[in-house]
Amino acid sequence: MSLVRIIFVCVLFNVTVVSTDKVTAATAYWDSQQKVVLLKEGVLEKDGDAFGYLNDTQSRTGWSILEIRSGYGQTPETDEVTFFLAGYLEGFLTAQKMIDHHTNMFPQLIDSPEILAQVKSFFVKQDSWTREQVKLSGSADPLWKHVGFIVAQVDGLQAGVADWAKKKGMKPLTLFDLQFLNAVGDLLDLIPALTNKRTRQFRYPGMGHCSALIKMLPGFENLLFSHSSWYTYAATMRIYKHWDFNITEPHTATGKMSFSSYPGFLESLDDFYLLGSGLMMTQTTNAIHNMSLFDKVTPHSLFAWQRVRLANTLAHTGEEWAKTFSKYNSGTYNNQYMVLDRSKVKLGHSIDDGALTVVEQIPGLVEYSDQTQTLRRGYWPSYNIPFHPKIYALSGFVQIWEKLGNDFSYDLCPRAKIFRRDQAAVKDLDSLKYIMRFNDYKNDPYSKGDPCKTICCRGDLKAENPSPEGCYDTKVTDFLMAGNFLAEAVSGPTTQNDLAPFVWDQFSNVSHQGLPQYYNFSFVKMQPLLFKP
Repeated sequence: MSLVRIIFVCVLFNVTVVSTDKVTAATAYWDSQQKVVLLKEGVLEKDGDAFGYLNDTQSRTGWSILEIRSGYGQTPETDEVTFFLAGYLEGFLTAQKMIDHHTNMFPQLIDSPEILAQVKSFFVKQDSWTREQVKLSGSADPLWKHVGFIVAQVDGLQAGVADWAKKKGMKPLTLFDLQFLNAVGDLLDLIPALTNKRTRQFRYPGMGHCSALIKMLPGFENLLFSHSSWYTYAATMRIYKHWDFNITEPHTATGKMSFSSYPGFLESLDDFYLLGSGLMMTQTTNAIHNMSLFDKVTPHSLFAWQRVRLANTLAHTGEEWAKTFSKYNSGTYNNQYMVLDRSKVKLGHSIDDGALTVVEQIPGLVEYSDQTQTLRRGYWPSYNIPFHPKIYALSGFVQIWEKLGNDFSYDLCPRAKIFRRDQAAVKDLDSLKYIMRFNDYKNDPYSKGDPCKTICCRGDLKAENPSPEGCYDTKVTDFLMAGNFLAEAVSGPTTQNDLAPFVWDQFSNVSHQGLPQYYNFSFVKMQPLLFKP
């Protein structure tokens, strides 16, 4: 693979970056006669059918940057080819990082041959059913047409990785490997659903997954939007992605998006999206404590990551997003999604109904509501506890609350109290960053000495059974920035209030191939270079 210094991109796009960074660029052309990809490495040719670059700055900033444009070339092509080429280019450019990320994530989720066999069987059935529905309904139903685009992108991803591996004389990742990567979120629920059928009653909680805050300033002067991811630190192989796909299918809302992501993921997972439709989306994960709900999980469904992609591409409004996402619910990766419609917000003047749609999923049910009035009052927080009473009850939170107390109360859990106490101080991006990195567990009465009863968890600092998991990033943007696909992001556990930076030395037995050894990064700006709003 041809590596050229980032100065190459500087010349093309007149940006300033450190010259020691590296960029891998490539342009793909589609041979419609032979049905093959012709790849030119080391160049960005704007007449190519797909072109893009990977800027590998992870060791310096904690993030790599991937940008891809597809479907703007001279070759007559279908939307399926546009997505295939986008997947191919991403697979080729990020193959080594995908291998590293797979190496780190696999032992986090698959710890026995029995689980592996069950997951593989489910994936085969789900993939076969999905492809069959595309064949049966893709020509008449826009939703299944777009599912076909996602399938084509996965196939392109596999082809790109295979060609890279062939050049390197290495073994390529398999289709199952790529399915595993994209379904990491879904596997958090799918594995319990597959492995606990005989003993299924109630599941006790583990670590939460993510904090989010949407803040409207008192005079509607600005809208602030933020998310902090929580999971294993082994997942910190971060790539911020900018995609611009020229999609001709008439029901498409947008083919442009910027989002935080990971190698091999054709979705965000966090999630944190800025979309060309004017929508913004983020989420936090809600646990399923009532294990009987998993009886509704079936391979004849679409994974959450697939339905997020569909909703992001097809929806013009928050309600459309919710309705699209609700279809063919897999019951896996059960989250609270917050969809913000920028077209409903007039800074300094008004916020129209439909500005904020809150969507929550459990197996067998997706419920959504317009929460614009809450936003008008100032803020919407999210912290891994369901908002909708029906979702809360069916998920088993009532029983968990009765057993374990207010840590599982929507109104009185630690993060609800901290957000309620401190959100009034959020007035700009700097104060937004502060609250989303907040961890003062040694002094905060609401944390009670627990480094995970706060906005940005540090599981590695627990007095008992420390583990390398917790809050490992933060992304922030505001109303005007989002319109330009601009955000700021930081990678790594928080160091606020003089907390020591995380170092892998204490947890060297945990696979962290290709990751930084030491995390003490700053916020960096994320904005596409190859396309504009």
